[in-house]
Amino acid sequence: MIRTGFKPLDPANMTPDAQAALEKAGFSRRDFLKGAGALVIGFSAMGRAGKLAAQTADAVVPRLTPLDQVDSWIVISADETVTGYAGKCDFGQGFRTVQHQLIAEELSVPLDRIKLIICDTALTPDQGVSSGSQGHPTQFGNAALRQALATARETLFKMASDQLGAPVDQLSVQDGVISVKADSSRRMTYGKLIGGNKFNLALNGRAVPKDPRQYTVLGTSVPRLDIPDKVTGRFQYVQHVRVPGMLHGKVVRPPAVGAKVISVDESSVKGLPGNVRVVVVKDFVGVVADKEFQAQQAADALQVTWSDGVTLPDQQTLYTWMRKQPTRDSYTVRTDDVDAMLKGAARTLSATYLHPYQMHGSMGTSCAVADVRGSGANATATIWSATQGVYPLRDSAAMVLGLAKENVRVIYVEGSGCYALNGAATVTYDAALMSQAVGKPVRVQFTRKDEMTGAESYGPAFVIDMRGGLDDKGQIVAWDYESWSLAKGNRPAAATPGNILTGALAGSPVPAFVPAAGTTPTTFGNNGNSASSYGAGVVGGTAGGTGTIRSERVLSHTIESPFFTGPLRSPNRLQNTFANESFMDELAAAVKADPVEFRLRHLSDPRLMDVVTAAAKAANWDTRPSPKAGVSRTGVVTGRGVSCVFYEGNNGYSAMVVEVEVDQDSGNIVVKRIVVSPDSGPISNPDGLRNQMEGGALQGMSRALHEEVKWFDQSISSVDWRRFPVYKFGDFLPVVETVLANTLDKPQMGAGECTITAAASALANAVFDATGARLRQVPFTPANVLAALKERT
Repeated sequence: MIRTGFKPLDPANMTPDAQAALEKAGFSRRDFLKGAGALVIGFSAMGRAGKLAAQTADAVVPRLTPLDQVDSWIVISADETVTGYAGKCDFGQGFRTVQHQLIAEELSVPLDRIKLIICDTALTPDQGVSSGSQGHPTQFGNAALRQALATARETLFKMASDQLGAPVDQLSVQDGVISVKADSSRRMTYGKLIGGNKFNLALNGRAVPKDPRQYTVLGTSVPRLDIPDKVTGRFQYVQHVRVPGMLHGKVVRPPAVGAKVISVDESSVKGLPGNVRVVVVKDFVGVVADKEFQAQQAADALQVTWSDGVTLPDQQTLYTWMRKQPTRDSYTVRTDDVDAMLKGAARTLSATYLHPYQMHGSMGTSCAVADVRGSGANATATIWSATQGVYPLRDSAAMVLGLAKENVRVIYVEGSGCYALNGAATVTYDAALMSQAVGKPVRVQFTRKDEMTGAESYGPAFVIDMRGGLDDKGQIVAWDYESWSLAKGNRPAAATPGNILTGALAGSPVPAFVPAAGTTPTTFGNNGNSASSYGAGVVGGTAGGTGTIRSERVLSHTIESPFFTGPLRSPNRLQNTFANESFMDELAAAVKADPVEFRLRHLSDPRLMDVVTAAAKAANWDTRPSPKAGVSRTGVVTGRGVSCVFYEGNNGYSAMVVEVEVDQDSGNIVVKRIVVSPDSGPISNPDGLRNQMEGGALQGMSRALHEEVKWFDQSISSVDWRRFPVYKFGDFLPVVETVLANTLDKPQMGAGECTITAAASALANAVFDATGARLRQVPFTPANVLAALKERT
């Protein structure tokens, strides 16, 4: 493939740092000049991309990888290299680098001697799905990678003790060499102790990992291992996968939601170039051709007769419609005195918050390659996918294809940033079905319209009603939350390939929606952050929350969605926190209290209080009630807002302060500054954590300001960036400041979803401080802002 129409870059004009990056990636100046103007696409585990390249499908002997065995996680070779095996993926957040750091830290070996293989069903342990900010707490927990490394290290010390004739406590290790403290000439390397052999050991729950206070590799900003290849164009994304004999597929989706295939006229593509083949599996329709453009031509030309689709709810009255549907209910907390406390309160407030459907909107469209060979019991499949979970995808793809799961290998290859269930699983099913039909490898990459309308599992819309009661001293005495949200499908799992669109089209049933009444919970859990940070979470007489409000009711109604839904970064937690933190601000304003002070006096968790205090201090918080006094009702005004969250009730603390400018004549909001303060336990990589905080903050602002899925009577109308706007290149970007809390005496928690969760509420609270107008409906478009300004008192 030749790129034309651009001027090659002369390395002589590069900065020294840029030239160094090219050299590190394996380019000489001569190589670069020779290759300028050409893009060579390959797929190899070797070459200049080195250990960061994707795993190939070359013949491998599948490894037995029970989670409780050290050998499932680590191999030490005679050449002193250490290979780690992990089932937690890296979607571009940098977790691959952290897992390298973990291996280097626990074994005291140099980073450049470590190889890491992630997420391959033939090679790595089954760690389920990489999601929910669970990478850190899982791998640093007592039953995964860190514990395997600690077990291995203790075993190596015992082996060295026997070889060297010295007690274990008289030994030390550096760079993979164990030596006697009193005589460093007496030493044994890891390779000599065990190189090439198995440990044959179960994970030892009593093996003691390193104390974070003693970290020398973890806790430092080791540069991202993937960045040099990414900035020099050498990184292997799933979009780059090429295998011999590969064909290209395109999918013909139903033109209306719920439409079924009546007939397919294969003669409509007869004679088109590219050896076009048509694939029909129930309501799934696709075409395969020699080249991608030929497949697209055929997809556009194929004549399919479809039934009518379903009539979608009117978008203008969606939130009213949601309240009228059959519901499946659940309580997070349900004390029996809420109504009485509200009735006896000195003052009560109520408000309703609205949040739309949103999509992942990955900038690069989803892609997968599948190679399904043979038939019957001997049929096999190899799949390259950017899935969040190779094992769940293997099991569900096996069901779709009618194969034994043992005959399916799924290899993770990084794709477009997803932060949950974008089109990666859907495109994988597409490629697998078409490969099985034609008996050759098939690559499918979506168009922008494919991605947005026929692959996405959207983040669901929410309606949230809030009521609160205050006593005569301005303290909250009752909190009442009631929400309506939507669900259809989810991540694909072994028994539920119908959770996503392609599985359903190909005949797998969508799990049935069954209405049900809610029951009083027996334990407190706040995984969805439906309970606010200020509730005591009293269940069965025991308080499990982070706040002081003991009279609390949190009721969630789920209804059946007309669209497929699934996790979108901070699923449900973002919507719930928008309502909870906005309402907390409304209560503070009602009693003319400073928003930070009001939060602190209703919190009981010291760590959550600390991040609120740290963010406010770093932002030079102006202590006073909101809104700002004496503000003009026209022109540009400024304000600040605060929000906080304990993500999932157990997985990362975060507080955010946002500063804004609001043009009250146009309704335009400009976010000027964001200050975030996370606490997720011992920090593995400070720069990596800052990157996650900054990215989450900016994505959160984009979702709050711009993003909303829209539709016609029967089909999605958000088919491109013009009709699903996001933060754009050239838009004003705020300064983002991060105040890190490195709590070394606490367990590791997640961080990737903390900041985005607080973004919409902090922004809405800042707009209120500036204008006195409450924004209760996302997105905060100029039209919605002007409507709110019109309603202010």
